[in-house]
Amino acid sequence: MATYLVGDIQGCFDDLCDLLDQANFNPQHDELWLSGDLVARGPKSLETLRYVKSLGDKATVVLGNHDLHLLAAAHGLAKVKKRDQVQPILDAPDRDVLLDWLRHRPVLAEHPEHPFVMAHAGIPPHWDLATARREARRVEACLQSQDFLWLLEHMYGDGPDAWHPDLSGIARYRYTINALTRMRFCYPDGRLDMACKLSPDDPAIGDLTPWFRLPRPPLGKTVIFGHWAALMGHQDSQVIGLDTGCVWGNSMTLLRWEDGARFEKACPAYA
Repeated sequence: MATYLVGDIQGCFDDLCDLLDQANFNPQHDELWLSGDLVARGPKSLETLRYVKSLGDKATVVLGNHDLHLLAAAHGLAKVKKRDQVQPILDAPDRDVLLDWLRHRPVLAEHPEHPFVMAHAGIPPHWDLATARREARRVEACLQSQDFLWLLEHMYGDGPDAWHPDLSGIARYRYTINALTRMRFCYPDGRLDMACKLSPDDPAIGDLTPWFRLPRPPLGKTVIFGHWAALMGHQDSQVIGLDTGCVWGNSMTLLRWEDGARFEKACPAYA
């Protein structure tokens, strides 16, 4: 049995299948962990959702910002973005089943045996793992409750940008969603920046710092994340980034946890 981890699929289903074939992924014995953004700008978001759902407990998915936006758009709470190719999902006969399944995915997941934790964007620098777990469970409980439409409607916005344990209501939910699904850079004091998508090596970033380079409480586990294509698969002793820009014409990356083997699939530009 092997544990495979893959970056943002974004509806690039054929590329995912090619990559899994390359790695000899066997869903009868192996497990697949997906770092969010299953859907959006690639041509086969519907097929991606159906396939990952069909894997049952062999697949673990954390929600990304595009997945949450799809849920909001499907309920008329947001508009489908111009470049997103999700209309086939909204027109599908099994749309309600797929969307309900998606709504019940976590925003933070930990492997029961291996020392890694997965979130689409990462874990903000002020949080230890206990805080991350607690705040993720709050969001998941609301998203999976009868109040989910309220959360989807009010989750949009860039503030608050700073964590404080006294945050409450939608401010607390929004900070958690932004941190776990949208974060890239932080200011030196740990406040979130929601605008910059550049590479950390770009001089235009000013005093912004990647979230994983700021001092933080030790987590004791490797953080697996996607979301930030400009990093092109950054890896160090504490984090592994898996978004290598498939949808932008770069590649899709699959990592086998047990031996660290990486598999790459060159992709056409879809967006």
